[in-house]
Amino acid sequence: MEAKRSGEGLSPEDNPIKIFPGQESWFPPWLFRHTDIIDDIDDASIVSRAAVINMVNHFHFTDRYILVLLAHKSLEESLVLRANPDPCVGSTLVCEWVSSDIGDLELEDFQLLRLFFDDGCSLTMVPADLKKMDRNRFTVQIPETSFSIGKRQAKRYACKHVEAELIQNGFQARGLLLDYSPVGLRVRVSPAPHCSFRWFNCDESVDIRLRQEDQILYSGRCHCVRQEEGLTEREVVLAPVEWEIKRFKKKHVRNVRQRLVPSPYVVFEHPFLGERVEREIQDISTSGFSVCEESEQRVLLPGMIIPKVTICFGGAIELNCSAQVIYCSKTDGGFFRCGMAILDMKIDSYSRMTHILTNALDPHAHISSHVDVDALWEFFFRTGFIYPKKYRLIQSHKEKFKETYKKLYQENPEIARHFTYQRNGRIYGHISMVRAYSRTWMIHHHAAEAMDNKRTGLMVLKQIMHYLNDMYRLPSANMDYVMCYFRPENKFPDRVFGGFARELGKPQGCSLDLFAYLPYTGLSLGSELPEGWTLGECSTRDLWKLGQVYACHSGGLMFEALDLGGESFPGEPLEEIYSRHGLLRRRRTYALKHGEELCAILMVNQSSLGFNLSELLNGIKVLVVKPNDLPWNILSIAVARLTGDYNIKKVPILFFPLSYVKSEKIPYEKKYQLWILNVHYGNEYLEYMQRRFRISYK
Repeated sequence: MEAKRSGEGLSPEDNPIKIFPGQESWFPPWLFRHTDIIDDIDDASIVSRAAVINMVNHFHFTDRYILVLLAHKSLEESLVLRANPDPCVGSTLVCEWVSSDIGDLELEDFQLLRLFFDDGCSLTMVPADLKKMDRNRFTVQIPETSFSIGKRQAKRYACKHVEAELIQNGFQARGLLLDYSPVGLRVRVSPAPHCSFRWFNCDESVDIRLRQEDQILYSGRCHCVRQEEGLTEREVVLAPVEWEIKRFKKKHVRNVRQRLVPSPYVVFEHPFLGERVEREIQDISTSGFSVCEESEQRVLLPGMIIPKVTICFGGAIELNCSAQVIYCSKTDGGFFRCGMAILDMKIDSYSRMTHILTNALDPHAHISSHVDVDALWEFFFRTGFIYPKKYRLIQSHKEKFKETYKKLYQENPEIARHFTYQRNGRIYGHISMVRAYSRTWMIHHHAAEAMDNKRTGLMVLKQIMHYLNDMYRLPSANMDYVMCYFRPENKFPDRVFGGFARELGKPQGCSLDLFAYLPYTGLSLGSELPEGWTLGECSTRDLWKLGQVYACHSGGLMFEALDLGGESFPGEPLEEIYSRHGLLRRRRTYALKHGEELCAILMVNQSSLGFNLSELLNGIKVLVVKPNDLPWNILSIAVARLTGDYNIKKVPILFFPLSYVKSEKIPYEKKYQLWILNVHYGNEYLEYMQRRFRISYK
């Protein structure tokens, strides 16, 4: 029999004991020890007969048992047995005993004193008048007046299939969570092998972990309220110690919390109870939300993880996430305000939520919404973002460009996000980003024109910063780094991006690497490398050597951000994600060697045409390792051998370091700064933007 405690004063004893002298040891009914709760009813609330009858029928409908207090006629012992009530219309109530509780008990030796109805929040005591009783059932008369006693701080709920683990200074015990309230956890546990309950100190705090299969639902520190004795198995009641947890590092710049009208609400299955819970959201931001609970109906506990939460906006838009309760605090009105942090959310859902919240603050701001592609092209030409020389490079492939942009701006794949500032369908500002590498997103295509004297360039930049401020914490976003390319002579991006890198002064927080750009025509396509020179796939050792040279030369983030570390990334490969959306993304690395000496790494990037209008994801990066031993004529042959995979006339080549290009007098066309931000320094970047450009995130 799996006993369930019902009521603060009712104590089940699950260990075999002898109840009466000479009786065989057997699994007993529960001993009743707290007679004070029925003797002291001066402060109890009155419950009418009609209310008790309604309670009986509800218990019958939900297949719940009632508790029956019996007193031995000659011995000073009282027992609590379970019974299932029949439907009740009048004052007469018939109940059937739970047969497993009866055993060999001689019922004629007992008299029936009270009935108890436990709704999890309080205990209703019914001083019923017994009419008839046998080993199968009994009949009582319900009195006109009953009493509500033993009210709890919070309702207690029976739990389902939740594993419990206790750890205390080397002691370990495992078992199940039996019942739960936000102020107490009752577990039944057995000590792990080579452990003993004699090691358990009930006066010291204990760590508890609750899980279902491999999913951790809660871990925290508790103190022991009480325990039942036993060598191999015990029931322990624990109370949580901490009422607020620090899930994430504190940020000085936080996205604004908003109260929306109508209020959104959340729906989730409680991880301990398996029951559906719905709560109205008080305020919400991209990092989380808060809800309020009535004191007696609380179900949330700080630290508890809820694997699936559905956020509902207006009853029409539903977004799924996982969340964790981070605090519960009592309000002046007697309610409990509970804050919940979003742990993870698919990028599409995150984008839709951010769009709703951003659009509520500024109706002209749009995030990854459906874009009229014709209006977008008109905007790019109107603002000069596509200038004549750039158009000359892309005009022969314009149909492929249109096809790519239709996929990006109307199908919204998870590898690309776009931000626009628009009015009545006319675009005034635009910026976008793509997942360029496994853990790196690239910001590009920043263009704007004034709208009513608004600096729309800064408006869309603010949008993307607002978006990234919480996105990077989501595991589904696969974001450790943010990067962009800009021309160093362009003052605006140099101040926005380069200014922060220089002010921070930590290349491992934000780095700048200067590249030379040359559109390569493949003039050496038919040439072969001289004897002693080889071009082959990179080995792990080659990449390690490149990392050492780069660390000495720059000390920045390029090696990690561009996936040059040689690590295999968990999850679906980026190439397959792109392919799933009908797009191309491929990256290969080659080592150019003289004998056994590594002279350069050539990184071949390929993407769908137009994915980046400057084709910086559709070209070759040349990373020179030994500049003094690498003649340009040798390198140009190696580059030419790799341009055959491209179906464009001029393949963009980026050379690093710039000093090699200058020393070899290579006729490069322009320079690009590669800016990379470690997202853990994102808050410092937002603070910089606030100071430098007075961008407010409220």
